[in-house]
Amino acid sequence: MDPSMEELRSRGFAVAYRMLGSVSEAEDIVQEGLLRLHQAREAGQRIESPLAYLSTVVTRLAIDELRSARARRERYVGEWLPEPLLTSDEDDPARHAELADSLSMAFLALLERLSPEQRAVFLLREVFDYPYERIAGIVSRAEPAVRQLASRARRHLEEERPRFEASREQRERLASRFFAAVGDGDLEGLESLLAGDVVLHGDGGGKVPAIARALHGRSRVARTLVNWTRTARLGGMSLRRMLVNGQPGAIAVDRDGRLVGVLALDVAGNQIRAVSAVVNPEKLDHLGLPIADMAALLRLER
Repeated sequence: MDPSMEELRSRGFAVAYRMLGSVSEAEDIVQEGLLRLHQAREAGQRIESPLAYLSTVVTRLAIDELRSARARRERYVGEWLPEPLLTSDEDDPARHAELADSLSMAFLALLERLSPEQRAVFLLREVFDYPYERIAGIVSRAEPAVRQLASRARRHLEEERPRFEASREQRERLASRFFAAVGDGDLEGLESLLAGDVVLHGDGGGKVPAIARALHGRSRVARTLVNWTRTARLGGMSLRRMLVNGQPGAIAVDRDGRLVGVLALDVAGNQIRAVSAVVNPEKLDHLGLPIADMAALLRLER
């Protein structure tokens, strides 16, 4: 029995989004992949596995797109972060586990350090559990070369990934304490939750104010977060807890419930290793919420 259109679209998006970190680009590639699948069938081509066909087309298109995207991202104003995805507690818990393992903002940012081919091979092998022989066909490489690409990608990422992952329960407990400390302006309490080498990332894309480059260090990050929260409250902003890319996070909204930005935490062991804030409105459109007028909010804060 052939998979449904929804199953095909979901599988294609799972590959494309992990490859690109962009919802709009991933959706475009999946649509193109589905069109090519339809055209191949209409032309009488025998396709034993529509999912395998779509995965192959989507991966190849994503590799090409990522090559051109690299040049655009080098010209990007400020730090580039992936477009966030929101989930809720009503979603399937098993799906949460998958999201947390391979869709976190921190993990997607790490993948940016790989070449397009390394990224494709790593994801297909480590996330989607494809055999090397099949991956070789998808990326048009010999199997030994594919194994070498996968090995290099693993070594590259293992240098940066935490040794001790946190369980979902640990992440939620730590996140609750984090947002309570931020809300109360408890600088000392907040610092106790942050890793010594914690990093604060911000992405405004030159469209709205954001930190120009990543901030490092427990004290500096804690002070910045507490000061931001105090300023945000003056403009009537508040935080609503959410799961962001499978990790604890929140959305920031104005007093009318319009979206200001998305905040995601990267938790490992018993500490928060990174905080990522996406406020570029172009990266929030796909979330389906009205976007706040940042210029008006900034005038209120003055």
